[in-house]
Amino acid sequence: MRTPYGLTILDNCVTCPVREEHLFCNLPLPAVQRLNEIKSTAMYPKSAMLFIEGQQPRGVFVLCTGKAKLSTSSSEGKTIITKISEPGDVLGLNAAISNHPYEVTAEMIEPGQANFIARDSLLHFLREYGEVALRIAQQLSRNYYAAHEEIRTLGLASSPAEKFAKLLLSWEAGKSAANGTYQIKLTLTHEEIAEMMGTTRETVSRLFSDFKKKQLLQVKGSTLVVRNKPALEKMVHR
Repeated sequence: MRTPYGLTILDNCVTCPVREEHLFCNLPLPAVQRLNEIKSTAMYPKSAMLFIEGQQPRGVFVLCTGKAKLSTSSSEGKTIITKISEPGDVLGLNAAISNHPYEVTAEMIEPGQANFIARDSLLHFLREYGEVALRIAQQLSRNYYAAHEEIRTLGLASSPAEKFAKLLLSWEAGKSAANGTYQIKLTLTHEEIAEMMGTTRETVSRLFSDFKKKQLLQVKGSTLVVRNKPALEKMVHR
């Protein structure tokens, strides 16, 4: 089924064509069938809020398509984006398992689909299927290492340029090269990139300009082209 956003609704977990690519969803058939019974499917437009920091955990959202940004804010209103979630990620997991308020706000940065699983149903699901509990443990471990890397990037980088280089390299990870360059779909604004780096929008705009002049990157519409990966790596490891 097609939607107004031009997306295909993946309304059946059993027949989902990308299930095996996603950590949480790649489960034995009986568990997938049960998952299909306890989840509810919804399509979300860009800027839709899945949950808000400080809200009591109703459950988790399994991101099927699209991307979401996870952010946290200080009492002074300063915001830091902690992660850009990709399809296959389970959002709100830490809060749902611990029964503590959501520690971040989850907002869609492009139209997509998320399957919601209520907290009580999730906990029963974990008790019923050990394989699911293992997947949850793996996801929580990934969350920990992602948070650790975020702290390293923000706290140990010596300059905004080094932070920016690290960010570009993290986006490039796993992508195949074409003539020594890498193409990345740029879905974030300069303001959002600044929130990921813990800096200002003006600094990010200046870094884009500087990196273009040094021929480290190129921007073509919504596509960012990394032109000199070795130079970025040298900036990070010097």
